[in-house]
Amino acid sequence: MIADGLPRDFPPLRGTVSQLGDARRVVLADDSVLLREGVARLLEEAGFEVVAQSGTAEDLLRHVAMHKPDVAVIDIRMPPTHTDEGLRAAREIRERHPGVGVLLLSQYVEPGYAMALLETSAEGVGYLLKDRVSDLEQFGTAVRRVADGGSALDPAVVSELVGRKRRDDPLEQLTAREREVLELMAEGRSNQAIAERLFVTLRAVEKHVTSIFTKLGLPASTDDHRRVLAVLAFLRA
Repeated sequence: MIADGLPRDFPPLRGTVSQLGDARRVVLADDSVLLREGVARLLEEAGFEVVAQSGTAEDLLRHVAMHKPDVAVIDIRMPPTHTDEGLRAAREIRERHPGVGVLLLSQYVEPGYAMALLETSAEGVGYLLKDRVSDLEQFGTAVRRVADGGSALDPAVVSELVGRKRRDDPLEQLTAREREVLELMAEGRSNQAIAERLFVTLRAVEKHVTSIFTKLGLPASTDDHRRVLAVLAFLRA
């Protein structure tokens, strides 16, 4: 029996992941149990569903095959050698499960690892320093972007690539603002995200992007993934 004046059907509670229905599913891999549990808690606080955790690359691959998550968040250095097991597992995931995004976490700036992961596609790929995990908003945005098929490259890696000195460097032609836009493009941000970050209009960003492609001799593209690949190909040359 329903009391007078009360609705027969109540709306779902707001703010719960299960009822929002759009939580990205995550498999997390790190050999440090303490760090893994900490990252898992942060992800859950940011609205993700952590469906499995792994301490080895082999266990990670098993969980990805079993759960088919939206994204796998992977430490680069895992047992047994603690060198590049995570990177190799990430590349295998991309081959076997192309619909699963992969986000690598590293203790150090290692541009070579990031480039190795991005060499064939910028879709559903990310590389972040572990220090970024403490910024929940930034970390959550990166994981969500990769889960949705975008890319997320750590600003420190991009800065190192942009800051390299080379003979007859075309980057010297860029204005200070164009360099800012270039770095944000390489991180995987859309024009709209760049505009919001720099507090400028979308039209202004579009003009900067066009100018950057012209000065660097790169083919213009409205596809975020292709333009990220083009920019990274130039930066690592």
